[in-house]
Amino acid sequence: MICREASSSLQTLSIANSLSSQFTKPSALINSLSAGHRYKLCPRPNLRGRCTVTASKFDIDGKGKIVKEKVKKIKVKGTITVLLSKEEKKKGNITAQEGLLPSVAESLLVELISAETDPRTLMEKDPVEDYAQRVSVDGHDQYECVFNMPEDFGEVGAIRVLSQELNEIFLKEMKLELPDGSVTFTFNSWVAPESKDSTKRTFFSNKSYLPDKTPEPLKKLRKEELETLQGKNREGAGEFEKFERVYDYDVYNDLGNPDKDPELARPVLGGLSHPYPRRCKTGRKPCDNDPSTETRLGETEFYVPRDEEFSTSKDDAFYGTLILAALPSVLPQIESYILDPNMPFPHFKSIENLFEEGIEIPKDTGLISLFPRIFKSVVAKAEDILLFESPTLLEKDRFSWIRDNEFARQTLAGLNPYCIQLVQEWPLRSKLDPAVYGDPNSLITSEIVEREIKGVMSFDEALENKRLFMLDYHDLLLPYVNKVRKLDDSTLYASRTLFFLNDDSTLRPVAIELTRPQDETRPQWRHVFTPGYDATSCWLWTLAKTHAISHDAGYHQLISHWLRTHCCMEPYIIAANRQLSAMHPIYRLLHPHFRYTMEINARARKALINAGGIIESCFWPGKYSLELSSDVYDKLWRFDREGLPADLISRGLAVEDETAEHGVRLTIPDYPFANDGLLLWNALKEWVTDYVKHYYPDAEHVRADKELEGWWSEVRNIGHEDKKNEPWWPDLKTQDDLIGVVTTIAWVASGHHAAVNFGQYGYGGYFPNRPTTTRIKMPVEEPTEEELKEFYEEPEKTMLKTFPSKIQATTVMVTLDLLSAHSPDEEYLGEHPEASWAHDPVIYAAYERFKGKLQYLEGVIDGRNVDVSLKNRAGAGVVKYELLKPISEPGVTGMGVPYSVSI
Repeated sequence: MICREASSSLQTLSIANSLSSQFTKPSALINSLSAGHRYKLCPRPNLRGRCTVTASKFDIDGKGKIVKEKVKKIKVKGTITVLLSKEEKKKGNITAQEGLLPSVAESLLVELISAETDPRTLMEKDPVEDYAQRVSVDGHDQYECVFNMPEDFGEVGAIRVLSQELNEIFLKEMKLELPDGSVTFTFNSWVAPESKDSTKRTFFSNKSYLPDKTPEPLKKLRKEELETLQGKNREGAGEFEKFERVYDYDVYNDLGNPDKDPELARPVLGGLSHPYPRRCKTGRKPCDNDPSTETRLGETEFYVPRDEEFSTSKDDAFYGTLILAALPSVLPQIESYILDPNMPFPHFKSIENLFEEGIEIPKDTGLISLFPRIFKSVVAKAEDILLFESPTLLEKDRFSWIRDNEFARQTLAGLNPYCIQLVQEWPLRSKLDPAVYGDPNSLITSEIVEREIKGVMSFDEALENKRLFMLDYHDLLLPYVNKVRKLDDSTLYASRTLFFLNDDSTLRPVAIELTRPQDETRPQWRHVFTPGYDATSCWLWTLAKTHAISHDAGYHQLISHWLRTHCCMEPYIIAANRQLSAMHPIYRLLHPHFRYTMEINARARKALINAGGIIESCFWPGKYSLELSSDVYDKLWRFDREGLPADLISRGLAVEDETAEHGVRLTIPDYPFANDGLLLWNALKEWVTDYVKHYYPDAEHVRADKELEGWWSEVRNIGHEDKKNEPWWPDLKTQDDLIGVVTTIAWVASGHHAAVNFGQYGYGGYFPNRPTTTRIKMPVEEPTEEELKEFYEEPEKTMLKTFPSKIQATTVMVTLDLLSAHSPDEEYLGEHPEASWAHDPVIYAAYERFKGKLQYLEGVIDGRNVDVSLKNRAGAGVVKYELLKPISEPGVTGMGVPYSVSI
């Protein structure tokens, strides 16, 4: 090729030769890879009118000609490990049986992309490619290829893959055998066949880059991959296909099914009428009978972006997949073999028999293979047995559930430690409209409190010294009472439960107030119950506790668990994938906290929180369950209070104190959830702080990060659109701002979720301890003669009628057993580093410190659980508080903190 300008100007030729001599040959540096992005050429630089050259290395001869030099090449073998789809496995088995080799046409086109520009042309270097063929080694499929790589190729910044297989495959990793040793690249991603997606998938190296630090050849790749994930490069419209990777937002308009039954219609959650976080968009068409509701398509799988699904990397039999996929078919089979499923248990012995004798189920149901923990095979009989494992609470002390001290202890160390709050105003008074709901003043008076604390101190001293605490479900539940009471086999009250703090940090129940608002035909009804000392008052107190605990159980499942962890996490995940590149350091920090949350949420929409699903069928709000969670989101949810210290302070359970160990001083010193949680929170915060300050040495780096700005803006303005104008949203302008936001999200996904999830069977498996619904009213609320007679003659029967029915209780027990279990491949905090963390020595050192703090936490928890002075977690028959111990064995263990909300 002749450059006219070079041949006509000796000055230009001299400059070219001078520049050529200044560049040395780059070394071939290759880093490990993880999931990433699609390739596109970087822009050509402005050469001010001079000709452009595409050779990777060149010189200028004496006649002014630009000529390519032959560059020495090295052979680099690549081996790709895969996990095949079920279709591929089936086909592979047939091929092996027939003694056939894989078809040459079935292969992967693999390209290595340099992160370096050519120093002479300032353009991207040509990629190096080869076809990887499938081979079988020791019974395992893998792909092998050999690259002819130029010595001056430089650092590998990305890999592109195009699959010519017939079905999708899951790429785990790739090993390159280099002259100075092998390097392993991590993929962990599904790749669709070319017949479905003809674009080459791109994966970036493990080296993290802020947007403005990205190597020039990778900048457009980074931008275009985000556009792909945003759906901008999508061809066509309509429902998303399984192989797609598009992240977008939608309202919760797929919970109802009005086309199947008008009774299954439900309001759309998200918008002015029912504020709510946004979910993943699926693109399904609207219902015929209600265009605002999305069709459920015969209850088929709901779309989530392909890599958000339970991955083959956790094996085809990943536990979470089986759980929610199987429940809709399991529960009707159980119900069909329970005689009179809507009848109450006839006596307490029949409840205990669930753990001792079980329920006979025919052998051909196939349930044993799905749920071996609770379905037992009996060889000599024609039936299998549904036999529940004894929950921890029952094993430790079978009578503890009925005692007041255990009722109080569980508010601090049980399944829902997020609702106990300090009484900061007196007298207690409703903020609802008295014209609609009746007298707003509580019947719990200071005289009642003084009588129940028995002269330990005066009421005024108790209030001033922060000795009064409360579970307050009054104003939240009161608007739902009359609506729920119109549902079949259900009742509801609004409730307040008052506690007194003893000197030894234990709580003592003082009073429970139950309220039924006025309606068109009846005035308001309310009553205060206190611990009794005669048979009748004792039974009334126990029944009042049953109602109050039921309220707490429903609030726990719908708010503390579903809304505050599962539901509110999804917008962070969608926004991160749309706005943060896979090579962004904050994406890589948060990614483990996002794993499988969107998939488990989609399955929850299908079987748990949908119209007529398990939550509506078994918990007291019934068909108003998700509407209630929308109200709570509207009135109470605040991002700035989702971090543990801020949450404790907002409930009056802690005050800021710079001299205290964690910067806060607890109002109740022996508060197991808070004591252990603050240690975990601080470990997370220190890890996040080290990580953030490594990539953002000053506030200017935070402010200059456009991807970070886009992510946080989308979280606020789209993901949580109904809250976008709230003044409490934190800015992202400084290192501390970013540390606070990321630590909060990491805490919600890990510590918060673990605290409210993995103890569900331990505390709720014996349902009298945490009944999920109540079915009859208190015997003193306008009783008939027959009701009053039954209560006085057989109070146990009244209580059993109050409890959930047989099918409700059994359904909840099966569900809680499954949802409380850890997968054999669970990914726990601090157990293994991400590949990108291990790549950077500074980050890896910070991770090791984080891991050490978690190991220290385990020892602290073990020590606290044998300290009998800590009565809320140790003592005769007391269940140890282990929910925040980071590591666990598989199964139902009551401990273990996974990175993410994955069950």
